[in-house]
Amino acid sequence: MMSDWSTSQPIFSQRDVRQTTSRLALTLLDGCLILVAFAVAHWLRYDVRLGRDIYDPASYRQLSAFYPMMLVFMLTLISTLHWRGFYRLPRSASAFDSFSIIVTSTTIALALTVMWLFINRADLWSRLIMVFVWFCVIVALTIGRISLRMLRRWAWRRGVGLEQVVVVGNRGLAKQVMEELQYTLDHGHHLLGYVEGPPDDRDDVAAPGEQFRWLGTLSQFEQIMRQRHVDQVIIALPFWAHTSLPEVVAICRKFNIEFRVAPDLYELSFDRVSIQRLSTIPLLRLKKNVIRGWNYVFKRSTDLLMIGLTAPIWATIWGLAALMIKLSDPQAPVVFRQPRIGKHGQTFMVYKLRTMVPNAEALKKSLMDQNEAEGALFKIKDDPRVTRLGRILRKLSIDELPQLYNVLRGEMSLVGPRPQVPDEVAQYQEWHYRRLEVTPGLTGLWQASGRSNTTFDDMVRLDIYYTEHWSLWLDLRIMILTIPAVLFGRGAY
Repeated sequence: MMSDWSTSQPIFSQRDVRQTTSRLALTLLDGCLILVAFAVAHWLRYDVRLGRDIYDPASYRQLSAFYPMMLVFMLTLISTLHWRGFYRLPRSASAFDSFSIIVTSTTIALALTVMWLFINRADLWSRLIMVFVWFCVIVALTIGRISLRMLRRWAWRRGVGLEQVVVVGNRGLAKQVMEELQYTLDHGHHLLGYVEGPPDDRDDVAAPGEQFRWLGTLSQFEQIMRQRHVDQVIIALPFWAHTSLPEVVAICRKFNIEFRVAPDLYELSFDRVSIQRLSTIPLLRLKKNVIRGWNYVFKRSTDLLMIGLTAPIWATIWGLAALMIKLSDPQAPVVFRQPRIGKHGQTFMVYKLRTMVPNAEALKKSLMDQNEAEGALFKIKDDPRVTRLGRILRKLSIDELPQLYNVLRGEMSLVGPRPQVPDEVAQYQEWHYRRLEVTPGLTGLWQASGRSNTTFDDMVRLDIYYTEHWSLWLDLRIMILTIPAVLFGRGAY
């Protein structure tokens, strides 16, 4: 039986061949970009004479003199990029993921190249050219990846080059995965349909023939994989159905199909563990909120430093917005105060620029039947209480600027879970309270990944993930990812 299986399955699937060809093409493209960037750096230093002037004509070096160094640097950088996983990034990887690898890899490769020059006692005619090379290579590779990303998205929106995906499961978690695949084209995936989980995983809402295409039951999974061209399988079973995981994984490996497991709520909440041993028995210790002690001191110091450095920018925008609000309605207040729930359930007053009519809170009860959000959230896309100017301020998140005062008071942080009003917190389920273990923030993973388009439970999962994985680098990344979300008004209302 093993012999029949081994002879019927190819050593390399079509997907493996496509991936290998694509990575080889990208490697060659990056190699050319690196060489061109080096040539541009040489032109800037020796022909444009950017930086310190070259007074001695004898100091001029032709580009050909740098050929050995260019070759060593290119090979080192390409190897470093491969080592850092640059060519294995998933389709859903952000531009920031690519940029961070490019910067670190270029820095490492350049340092290794300089070491090679010193070891071989090669002449280093210009130290300044190293700075130009570092900058030009980063710019060239970044522009190359952005252009490739735009080209891919253009093709994906037209149905070209899409990966065919099957989801295993049909309950809440699986539905969320399918909705993302169905309505988000930027990741280059096409949802073929879903396979039902075990009998105790049935859900009447996801009956065959409705929103998503039903492909069959879990017992038919192997037959479905054999009959259809599938590039990727996403396993989204609830935790009580994970006994089916080994069978699904074995079938995916049999047909050389890439698979991913969407973590259930409990796995996501406790996905960081440390392993200890009791004699020969491994014990897992669940990690908790990491924003404590010195971590909190570093985070708080960073907040104050960044607010101080950017004060001229946000103060100017704040002042102009406040003036426009006052001119639009001289009788109404400019700043809106509202109680919110912060760290450990403590109530504090949050400050925002007024974007609604003065009696907005009184009108909220009459609009509850129009609520478009799930769970303990109140959101209406075309909220009639929002003023014309308020819609613009909300779209660009300018109305949140007064909350910098809350940050200075220590009631909020630049990054963290968004604080909610007491009425919304009163509707929390027990596990939702974990998001109150840290100081609330101006922005968070929720805003960076989808803002108002994200469900409440997804928001809480992201907040819990943040508390367990916090680092200053993660804060910086969230703030950078929030910028395009704000500029393009993605999901904000």
